[in-house]
Amino acid sequence: MTRAPGSPDKPRVGITIGDPSGIGPEIVLKAAADESVRESCSPVIIGDFAELRRQSNLLGLTADFRSITESEIASKHFTEPVVFDTNSMNTPAKWGEVSAASGRASISAIETCTKLCLTGKLDAMATAPINKESIKLAGSSFPGHTEMLTSLCGAPQSLMCFFAGDLKVFLFTVHTSLSNAITDLTRDKIVSILTLADRELRRFGGSKPRIAVAGLNPHAGEHGLFGLEETNEIAPAIEECRATHDIDVSGPFPADTLFVRAWRGEFDAVAACYHDQGLIAVKCLAFGRAVNVTLGLPIIRTSVDHGTAFDIAGRGIADHQSMVEAILLATRLFRKASSSR
Repeated sequence: MTRAPGSPDKPRVGITIGDPSGIGPEIVLKAAADESVRESCSPVIIGDFAELRRQSNLLGLTADFRSITESEIASKHFTEPVVFDTNSMNTPAKWGEVSAASGRASISAIETCTKLCLTGKLDAMATAPINKESIKLAGSSFPGHTEMLTSLCGAPQSLMCFFAGDLKVFLFTVHTSLSNAITDLTRDKIVSILTLADRELRRFGGSKPRIAVAGLNPHAGEHGLFGLEETNEIAPAIEECRATHDIDVSGPFPADTLFVRAWRGEFDAVAACYHDQGLIAVKCLAFGRAVNVTLGLPIIRTSVDHGTAFDIAGRGIADHQSMVEAILLATRLFRKASSSR
């Protein structure tokens, strides 16, 4: 990834509006107006310009941002937030409703922002939440952002990781059933993911991370009494990573105490066996402040730690702090990655 031509010290961060039937446009507009965001980067909002204008007027939000072209993104510096218009909606979004139209608008923003990052016109991207049902109605075969971005970037592998202050939590399995997650926990997969996580965390942190692996079963299997996955798959993978790949990884540890130990500073990152094992801990400890980071991509991508919140869409009460945190982290990760080259 190359730096945008002529760009100054502030990174250009593309901010997708997410599902326009949810709180995405609202939190993006609020975050773009936040002083800390404007000081740290040059925000480029990616989405349907007319829909953003409509929602900003209805919600009483500032939206005096001008629309720019792709060539302008690459050649000019912006002191105020700007919008790259995807022109992806024919009719206004209906707040709180699942729809193919909103799904298509979500996909269009993601595809556009990814392209602008891959071509070096943007330095990083931060995404507002999408609705999985809506993108499915729009014809997408992907269950979520992570899988879609992995395909768009042509990446062989990616990893969902949550940054919650000094704690990082990444997942061995993501959008799959619990039964499938258990069968997916093979030694080879665990080794592959731990290797990727170690490489990427060094890329963004600059030092060798201390990684702890959560057990799948209660008490991490209790030496086979409550399950054999730890003995047969997880522990051998950890030993292989330590011996062959020089990774500072340990475990498996009982999950009910591991996250507290890591939160207190004993470890830099925790590997969770399945989606809710990791995310319940993250959201209890840092909801609204945690940021989803996709590791393994050739671009930098961050996202909020919550969903589309259809139940409060259009009411003007959505908390935009996680969107702010996602944008600020995207800026910091870009600077760290740039300094390590």
